[in-house]
Amino acid sequence: MPAEEIRARARRFQRRIFWRNAREYAAALVVILFFSIQFWHTGDAVLRAGFVLTSAGMLYLVWQLWRRGSPRNLPAEMGLASGLDFHRRELERQRDLVGSVWRWYLGPLMPGWVVLMIGIGRANPGHLAHFALKFAIFNLVAAALFLFVWRLNQRAARRLQ
Repeated sequence: MPAEEIRARARRFQRRIFWRNAREYAAALVVILFFSIQFWHTGDAVLRAGFVLTSAGMLYLVWQLWRRGSPRNLPAEMGLASGLDFHRRELERQRDLVGSVWRWYLGPLMPGWVVLMIGIGRANPGHLAHFALKFAIFNLVAAALFLFVWRLNQRAARRLQ
């Protein structure tokens, strides 16, 4: 494979990583803004703690993505061997990142989620019809979403391998 083809593939991969990160940053910003608004509109201390913990988890997630998952600059003077090495290191780095999604992405969101669920459960005045069923369904959907994100990232790690 010629060096120019390796450079082109590396550039395409870097662009894909850039846009993936941009989507994640935008989603984190939306969540943090939403939870910040909710923080100021509720007087419940447990819900407020859940909003803060979830926002902190999102900030940690964004920091980890920036630190560990930002695309590296493609060296300007790159021969065939150095180009292959660079591209391979980038593929391995991204594979390791998406393969460890529980540690840096999903895991940091769990404390906020648990506290929010406790706060929502406490806030139920007891007159909401079928609250336990709705609460269980809500948590099952959230668990399915977490599982989906994990499986999607495991698939991406296998493809990068």
